[in-house]
Amino acid sequence: MNAAQASIAASRRLCRAVDRLTFSEPVTHVYNPLSYARAAHEKYVRWLNPAGVRVLLLGMNPGPWGMAQTGVPFGEVAIARDWLGCQAKVKCPPQEHPNRPIQGFACQRSEVSGRRLWGLFQERFGTAESFFAEHFVANYCPLVFMTATGANHTPDKLPAAERAPLDAACDAHLAELIAATRPEWAVGVGKYAEKCLLRVVPPEVRVTSILHPSPASPAANRGWAAAAEQQLVEAGVW
Repeated sequence: MNAAQASIAASRRLCRAVDRLTFSEPVTHVYNPLSYARAAHEKYVRWLNPAGVRVLLLGMNPGPWGMAQTGVPFGEVAIARDWLGCQAKVKCPPQEHPNRPIQGFACQRSEVSGRRLWGLFQERFGTAESFFAEHFVANYCPLVFMTATGANHTPDKLPAAERAPLDAACDAHLAELIAATRPEWAVGVGKYAEKCLLRVVPPEVRVTSILHPSPASPAANRGWAAAAEQQLVEAGVW
């Protein structure tokens, strides 16, 4: 089984594991794009170099206008459709929030974090083939959490009793992903993802992080691409 095949099998196991979990208020709605956007997600995973990668980049969890819509980590619609060619039928989640409809590749909203992250890769590597020759992007947690208003609720804000089984499932999946891709470097997109990597990766894998591209971060709004590229160069990843 090559790296892409092993990663698809691992993502299906993760999908089933997190679907068994329950969450309490303030979380009222939970989306699992590994389920309803599986076709697009697995189309994305097939970009993975069958022999593995030198650099694995890890985000926290899907954004409402990125992976939640496309099944692609940081998957802003235009990038996922036009640069990655991952367009596929996206179903609706079982319990959809009226303020956060899933429109799939018809979604007109843009995910700023995804546009920044993949935009950097586009600029540096030119083609998706060149990027995926040595790199792959994944998310630690596949779930989107929302409150009654539809506001995003990140996994780090969950109570410990709910976070523990979620982390156990996500840690197990991350270990499988590391085993399948055999990276030299694991890069956390943000400090939360870096902490997750440090819990899981074997000692031969070097771990570092880059600034998260979220527009909620003042630092990311002051030239994120240049800052992230500098961090990768200084760490020795690029």
